Amino acid sequence: MPQLATSEAVAVIGAGTMGAGIAQVAAQAGHRVFLYDVAAGAARRAIAQLGAGLAKRVAAKKLDQKACDDIIARLLPVETLAETASATLFVEAVAEEMGIKRSLFAKLEALARPDAILATNTSTLSVTAMAAGLARPERVVGMHFFNPAQVMRLVEVIRGLATAPEVVETIDATAQAWGKVTAVARSTPGFIVNRVARPFYGEALRLREEGVADPATLDAIVTEGGGFRMGPFALMDLIGNDINYRSTCSVFEAYGSEPRFRPSLLQEEMVEAGWLGRKSGRGFYSYAPGSAMPESQTEAASSGRAAPLISGWEKQPVTLGGVSLLPTDGRRAEDIAREHGHPVAVHDLRLDDGTPGRRIAVALSPMSAGERQTVIASLQAAGSVTILPDWPALVVMRIVAMLVNEAYEAMLHGIADGAAIDRAMQNGVNYPRGPVAWGAAIGLPRIVAVLDALHAQTGDPRYRAAMNLRIAARSDG
Repeated sequence: MPQLATSEAVAVIGAGTMGAGIAQVAAQAGHRVFLYDVAAGAARRAIAQLGAGLAKRVAAKKLDQKACDDIIARLLPVETLAETASATLFVEAVAEEMGIKRSLFAKLEALARPDAILATNTSTLSVTAMAAGLARPERVVGMHFFNPAQVMRLVEVIRGLATAPEVVETIDATAQAWGKVTAVARSTPGFIVNRVARPFYGEALRLREEGVADPATLDAIVTEGGGFRMGPFALMDLIGNDINYRSTCSVFEAYGSEPRFRPSLLQEEMVEAGWLGRKSGRGFYSYAPGSAMPESQTEAASSGRAAPLISGWEKQPVTLGGVSLLPTDGRRAEDIAREHGHPVAVHDLRLDDGTPGRRIAVALSPMSAGERQTVIASLQAAGSVTILPDWPALVVMRIVAMLVNEAYEAMLHGIADGAAIDRAMQNGVNYPRGPVAWGAAIGLPRIVAVLDALHAQTGDPRYRAAMNLRIAARSDG
């Protein structure tokens, strides 16, 4: 089937923030859009709010007045479900409860024409289960937008067990015609983004629990070193620790208590304390009026004599005085130094995008004060420096290795292909690279070595390498 023609009407059920955003996206693409909500007057109020937002864009000269008027004219508030019957595509954005959604789809199927597509915007619930019991389960598909729908580029297109291939193709093509980047995935808990992203939060929380660094320092290493747009603690505060914790618990339970998704006791305690983040005024950081963000741990300018850093030092061993500077392979600096017979400094992974001054996190084996100052002075020529405890895989490498591993687990189970996973993570959560591409850039043998080192030193099964990742690494090596 081709993409949905703009002559076909779209019905959006649910006029909350997400539903209203989806309605605007469809109207901007040229469709007449019926907007319905069970609350009387909610659809009209939502359209008025959309109009105010579009008017601001006109005032900022980002949209012309005629285009604004045309979009608003295509948004049609309705007071009954029956008024949506002529739509070809229905997108529900109601409460995230299976019973509510299944009941709604039964009503929509009864009033819609037989070839209509019923799409759910669910972020966590099974599309397969939602379609079960309907007369035409092959017409049900996931169309998961990210909030705010008008801004975020990604739409996850989710195929349930019964979803017809042509329905998936139509929704995929339609979402792209609406200006979105799409990623097609099988209906499994968390789909792509909410599953593959779990290590970004989980490993950061464990690093905090293990006393490696405070949240501000960990966030600085992840953003200024790893190139992520937001650090995990700032992002959890933005999302809400209650919501983030609930998402982790949901995926953990859905996958039969898989250790990779184990929830954090630290985050659970914060939820119990009501430290939910920005919305409560306190989370990992304080958001009370007048509060300042804490400083990250950064080394003061060194008095040591700097040794020159050769080009490509980030990816190969170099010598700084009598100290070997090495990229992390997951082992502790002290263990490597014992093997080499001289002091070593092990540095964390950095995003190699050419940005000058990126933060460098480093762990040191036992060495003299002079050798320590030489290492710091040498690295400060390339960026700000944070000295970490001598800990397996440090910070960015530990998080990225687990993201790569989770991406390979998703591919192993046929949830999505590598290209779709990378598109989803870059466009859904703004990662600087997709995990599959990042793994290839780092080298899969190195990723497996890091995971094996973490597994050996912690004994935690969460660090076991995915079978297909290990096989691919052998081919790479």
